[in-house]
Amino acid sequence: MASSITLSFSFLPSQLSNSSRVRFKPYSTSTFKLTSFATKIRASSTAFAETKPTEPVIVEKDVRSSKNILACPICYEPVTLIGATVLSVDSTRGSSLQCSTCKKTYSGKETHLELTVASGSKEYCDAMPLATEFFRTPFMSFLYERGWRQNFVWGGFPGPEKEDYLKPVLGGNILDASCGSGLFSRLFAKSGLFSLVTALDYSENMLQQCYEFIKQEENFPKENLILVRADIARLPFISGSLDAIHAGAAIHCWPSPSAAVAEVSRVLRPGGVFVATTYILDGHFSFIPFLKPISQRFAQVSGSNFFLSEHELEDVCSACGLVDFTCTRNRRFVMFSATKPS
Repeated sequence: MASSITLSFSFLPSQLSNSSRVRFKPYSTSTFKLTSFATKIRASSTAFAETKPTEPVIVEKDVRSSKNILACPICYEPVTLIGATVLSVDSTRGSSLQCSTCKKTYSGKETHLELTVASGSKEYCDAMPLATEFFRTPFMSFLYERGWRQNFVWGGFPGPEKEDYLKPVLGGNILDASCGSGLFSRLFAKSGLFSLVTALDYSENMLQQCYEFIKQEENFPKENLILVRADIARLPFISGSLDAIHAGAAIHCWPSPSAAVAEVSRVLRPGGVFVATTYILDGHFSFIPFLKPISQRFAQVSGSNFFLSEHELEDVCSACGLVDFTCTRNRRFVMFSATKPS
């Protein structure tokens, strides 16, 4: 039976100069009508700016309706964009972000924004677990969408087109956490259903692959997508600034799922949704002796985690302040969602 949902939201396609005082007045409405699985999009947007040429830039805007959601990963205070007028895939090179509190500056690379805590260090480099470093290699980053991700179907993963259950937050901004080479990030951006998509990963080479895939596509909507390198346990976003967070086949690769989900909870707005997919080793795996201590030891050494039940996932979400846990199973595959309390 067909059903219709109408959603409205505001966003700001800003076009500003660095030598002006700007006040944004959001005046944009986009309407999405979802009938069964068919989506029709009708959008219009207008932005007004009042300028005084001799005064410095002062931007006043709602963090949930604009792109001003990034924060310093050290003190979690807002950052100021330097060298560009608006953040997008094409504007990161030559741009930088400066923390309004500690004054640390984060540089923009050719493909992404660098927002790790150790960004700018000359001698120091974080040593990450084996699983994290494995996905940072150029070979793995190249292979990810050219064979690796396709093998997930054997575990019950239904494919990217069927893994998206984010309809309640359409129209808002979305973070694709541990995005890899940006398979979902690109789908989110091309759908036109989100005001801003942030593709975030710790691997520089994965972000490079995402950037290359974007360049290969004609008429890709680059203006509503940014690529960010950051640690999942130290998300560079203002608290309560994100409408949705997606983590596809990622949580089992996080060195500390509880630390990461705590960050997810911090940056989600009240009512925001966390959706993730992973796999569970239950069923006949549960008969393996000492499986739980073995999985814990393995996680300590490799940084990769085995989940043995749905209750483990529910527990970590609940411990981090998320509610309304739900999940869907297909063999080893599990998709789950949880919500930040309103």
